[in-house]
Amino acid sequence: MTNHETRRPRPAAAQEPLLRHVVGDVLRRRRRAQGRTLQDVADVAGISMPYLSEVERGRKEASSEMLAAAAGALGLGLVDVLSLAQGELARAAQVRGPVPVTAVTAVTALGSGASGAGARGTVCLAA
Repeated sequence: MTNHETRRPRPAAAQEPLLRHVVGDVLRRRRRAQGRTLQDVADVAGISMPYLSEVERGRKEASSEMLAAAAGALGLGLVDVLSLAQGELARAAQVRGPVPVTAVTAVTALGSGASGAGARGTVCLAA
């Protein structure tokens, strides 16, 4: 780790996990279940082993092309990886509980009074 990098702790159980952590966990579990090394999967996927390691550890946010390559090397489709990740995110949301939401009762545009292209406003939420 270089001086400008900081280690970010994984979210606590009560917080919503980041997608990159969940996807990395899905890839790592599948790779280990197949008894394969990082180097083997990276070679088949056509990506570097250090990069795949960073993705598995949730330190890199991989593009859809990279995820598809890693998934394919593991015999999965991108939809499979995302579906498994979605299941984990849904379970984490159940543990965390519902997020309180206040109903929107009015939307008001504030500003110069201009409307149309280029007009900017503020959305006001009323409780």
